Amino acid sequence: MPTRKRVLSIALLLTLFLVVACGTSQSIPTPTSTPAPRSITVTGSGKVFLTPNIATISIGVHNEDENAARAVEGNNAQAQSVIEVLLEMGVEEDDIQVSNFNIFAEQRVDQNANQSGTIYIVDNTVFVTVRDLDSIGEIMGTVVEAGANSVFGIQPDIADKTQSVSEARRAAVEDAQVKAEELALAAGVALGDIQSINESGSSPIPVFEGKSGVGFGEETEQVPDSFGQLSLTVDVSVVFNIR
Repeated sequence: MPTRKRVLSIALLLTLFLVVACGTSQSIPTPTSTPAPRSITVTGSGKVFLTPNIATISIGVHNEDENAARAVEGNNAQAQSVIEVLLEMGVEEDDIQVSNFNIFAEQRVDQNANQSGTIYIVDNTVFVTVRDLDSIGEIMGTVVEAGANSVFGIQPDIADKTQSVSEARRAAVEDAQVKAEELALAAGVALGDIQSINESGSSPIPVFEGKSGVGFGEETEQVPDSFGQLSLTVDVSVVFNIR
């Protein structure tokens, strides 16, 4: 009898445990998913026009010699002459940068396709920022006389674009706001707060492009008399809540 009572007690305990477990599992609330907020995404563009007040110029110095040391020495001397005349013409030292120094050997062959020797070629580039745009033509002619082989990559620019970028940003956001309001009105919804704003911008681009460079021996009169205007554009992508 004691054994039978113990078996009945254990069975009752198991039954109670199962009932409690089932009741607990049924009482756990089922999680509900939160619907994603409704939104409108628009892009806005802001553009400002600027008058360039500086220009950058790339001045090339090229040398060839059968002796590598002489080729490098000659190139350095010519580059130094170019820098000296730039300084004499009032260009600030901080506005002169020498880079893109390259030297390589080239095998020469005669008319019978036989190797006739090795020539060493040295190239160097002097980058200059010109702050007096009226002096560009004179600078180009003077550096060629001083030993430059080419003048190229004349790029007009703005010394300080901070205020212009701010104006373009404001115009871009206003453009996005107008587009969002038009879309919301057409869709019959109300425009809410801004979720996010992403910006992409561009460097100033000439509205009117003159010649981009003048090679060795060409007339300096080919330098553009005016660089016209530059356009600076900022684009924004704006996400608005709608309700």
